[in-house]
Amino acid sequence: MWKILQKMTRNLIVAIPVMMAAGFIYGISADAGWLKSMIIPFTFLMVYPMMVTLKVKKVFEGGDGKAQILTQLINFGVIPFLAFGFGVFFFSDQPYMALGLLLAGLVPTSGMTISWTGFAKGNMSAAVKMTVIGLICGSLATPFFVKALMGATIEMSIGAVIKQIFFIVFLPMTLGYATQQFLVKRFGQQDFQKFIAPKFPMFSTVGVLGIVFVALALKAKTIAAAPEVLLNILVPLIILYGINFVLSTVIGRCFLGRGDAIALVYGSVMRNLSIALAIAINAFGPQGSDAALVIAMAYIIQVQSAAWYVKFTAKIFGLPDEIKSGNLATHTS
Repeated sequence: MWKILQKMTRNLIVAIPVMMAAGFIYGISADAGWLKSMIIPFTFLMVYPMMVTLKVKKVFEGGDGKAQILTQLINFGVIPFLAFGFGVFFFSDQPYMALGLLLAGLVPTSGMTISWTGFAKGNMSAAVKMTVIGLICGSLATPFFVKALMGATIEMSIGAVIKQIFFIVFLPMTLGYATQQFLVKRFGQQDFQKFIAPKFPMFSTVGVLGIVFVALALKAKTIAAAPEVLLNILVPLIILYGINFVLSTVIGRCFLGRGDAIALVYGSVMRNLSIALAIAINAFGPQGSDAALVIAMAYIIQVQSAAWYVKFTAKIFGLPDEIKSGNLATHTS
């Protein structure tokens, strides 16, 4: 079981499309309505393990203030308004599709922000801070962004959205941190980091894959009746993610060192789609499933693009200093 979970965690590029296909098949062959009740448990399963392993104390360490400020300026001063603009343009007569695009751009960072930054040899400490700050600020800002930008075209209750955010973000964050403190006290910091912490990200993977399965199952019949809707959704998503990658890369190269720049890219491009999905389905009634479909499709673009970006990181930002030093030592010996 553990080996299967480890394999899925390392191969999200394949696992997410497979789970989407499985959800679609289930949705067209069976009644998927009951799956809606699984969204909050799956989201909890995604957020809670991340908080168990997160080194929250790093948030209060200094040294990368410029990277943090630039990241949050992109996250809250640029991307939500781009997402809103694309939603109005591409989904002018489908307000809940537009809502999905906005939600996909509103909650920055996910557990994978830290992972992808590590894969690309970026500043992991900066990525941890971006994840915590982005998750908290995005969760608090989301209901007010939605109300201000789309309150005239969709029915929403700020109270209902805040209630969902409490259950899917702040409750698992609090319990996760409490669990971390208990385990560290019980087993010691060294054993916790070496033997216990590495197991928790696999549970997050189950949560992510479960949410993707549910989202596609709930909209399977709609997709089957009008498959062109998928293309209509993918186009604005590809453009939005493309602009985000280009903007964050240019800003990173111009203003930051290599490690901080990589953290900025993944701290601004990665969005917490699981939380966005849970909000869409649980806070906006039956029509929220239209928004959920847009967010589910964003998983494909986000994971695939993040993986490909790792492959090109060395060409964009150069090699890490330790690798450069190793290569230099090899050539001079």
